[in-house]
Parts: sequence; C-alpha cells; structure tokens
Amino acid sequence: MKSKPIYVEVSIHSDMDRVWEATLTPQQHEQWDLRFSSITYLPKEKNAPQEFTYETNIGFGIHIAGWGRSVGTYLAEDDSRTSSLHFGTDQKISIIREGKGYWKYQPDEESTTFLTQYDYQVNHGYLGHLFDHFLFRPLLGWATALSFDVLKRWLEKGETPSTQYIRFFSYWIISLLFFFVWTYHGLVPKLISMNPEEINMVSSLVSLSPTQASWVVIGLGIAEIGLGITWLLYTNKRRLLEIQIILFPLLTLSVILADPSYLVHPFNPFTLNISLFVLSVIGFFVSEDVPTAKYCKRQKRGV
Repeated sequence: MKSKPIYVEVSIHSDMDRVWEATLTPQQHEQWDLRFSSITYLPKEKNAPQEFTYETNIGFGIHIAGWGRSVGTYLAEDDSRTSSLHFGTDQKISIIREGKGYWKYQPDEESTTFLTQYDYQVNHGYLGHLFDHFLFRPLLGWATALSFDVLKRWLEKGETPSTQYIRFFSYWIISLLFFFVWTYHGLVPKLISMNPEEINMVSSLVSLSPTQASWVVIGLGIAEIGLGITWLLYTNKRRLLEIQIILFPLLTLSVILADPSYLVHPFNPFTLNISLFVLSVIGFFVSEDVPTAKYCKRQKRGV
C-alpha cells in the first residue's frame, strides 16, 4: 500500500520576507501551525543545519515530542527560496517515525506562493500503515491546509491565529451540537419512544385524532433527523443558522399555543428553544469568514 506525500500550496498576498519570517521563526510558527503545540530552536553552529525540538499535544495529557533539522536555501535563478526539513520522534505512540520534506517560497508580482511537500515512515507495522493511509494522513493533510489558510489570513488581514482558531472550533462545536440536537429529538422522543407528550402537543395545536397525530409526529421526527444530517453535509451552515433564527421563535410560539402549561414543566420546550435561538445567533456571527482547508491546492502542478 503506497501513500502519496502530503502536498499543500497557498498564495499569500504578502512579500516573501514576511512569509519567511512567519514560518521559520519558532514563536510565530507555533502560533498558526495546528500540527505543533510548541517549537524550540536549539543553539546553532555556523554553517550547520538549524536543529529544533517540537511538541504536539493530542489530548488527555498526552503529547508527542520530536526532533527536527532545517536548512534554508536561496535559489538565485528565480528568486525562490527553499527550506528543507528532516524530522522524527522516538516515541512509539507516534504514528510518524521519521520523515523529510521542504517548504518553498515562490515570489509573484504582488504575492508569495508558499508550498510544502513531505512524507514520512510509519510505526506499528501493517496496522500502522492502514491507520495512516485511511485516517491519519488525510487528517494531517487537512490540518496542514487549514494551518496554511490561517497563516494566509494572518498575513493578509492581520487577524491573529488564536482568534481564527477560536472562531473555527466554536463554529464546528456549534454545528456538531445542532446535528446532535436535531437528530436526537427526531429519533428518540418521536420515532423510538413515540412519547405521548409529542402526540398530545400536535393534537392540541391541530385538531387531529391520536392516530393522525402519531403519523404527524413520525413525519416531524424524520424531518428533524434530515435537518440534523444536513448540519453535517451542507457547507453553507450560515444559511442554516439564518433559518434557525426564524424557526426557533416559531417553534416556541407553537408550544405556547398548543398548551401554555408546558411553560412550567422542568426542562420545557420554551427554555430549550430560547437557548437554541440564542446559540444560533451566536453561531451566525461566529460563522463569518471561518478558516478552511478547501482553498489550498492539494496536488502538485502538472500532476
């Protein structure tokens, strides 16, 4: 099983010296690169490669520590620059054992094309190769592309990487929460348990028999599950938030019209809908101009 090297390319409207500084200064590099929690340069001898150590926190108090060596090379013919990289770790928990790659900086008229390509050897034998091929390598490529987009926005717009990542993770936490809420409320109380309260609420709002109300509840359950899945698949989540900002007040009003006594129930639909409405408003403002990996090129030119 042969895996392709990871390749990411982005055009940044900034001069090459600024891109070079932001990527090869440890204090700046660790701010925008999602793959590293910290980078520390070691004392450097003249004409020797720059050695460094890095750490990556993977959660639950576990971190991967490794080593690296980089060499900056100037290519005079086209004014581009290349920084080659050799990296690895001795920790067995790491999927990556050792790898090599490069960063290239290509000046254009008003921008700098910044690109990387790297590959690595994998730990844990055949199972490690399977895990890397189908999950870890695609995830690492995505993290690289997302980091490059964060760098681009930082240098072009001046927005700090930390602010961008707060907005990015808030955006996706809210999206996953709405996926869970809609899917759960469509599946559990409406389809699996067919909760009598659901049927009574529909019967009170619209004059239907219990049997007819049951079918309406089933239809609503299917619709809510569909909306939950939409939160995973639909890319314009800002539009979904706009719809919900209108929808939740209407749902709240329908509950009040169906039976005002629901307002005094513990964990009642009124407080739930108002909370989700406020969260939708917050999500709407958070979702503007979220960093994304999709604008980076993921294949080498001519491939």
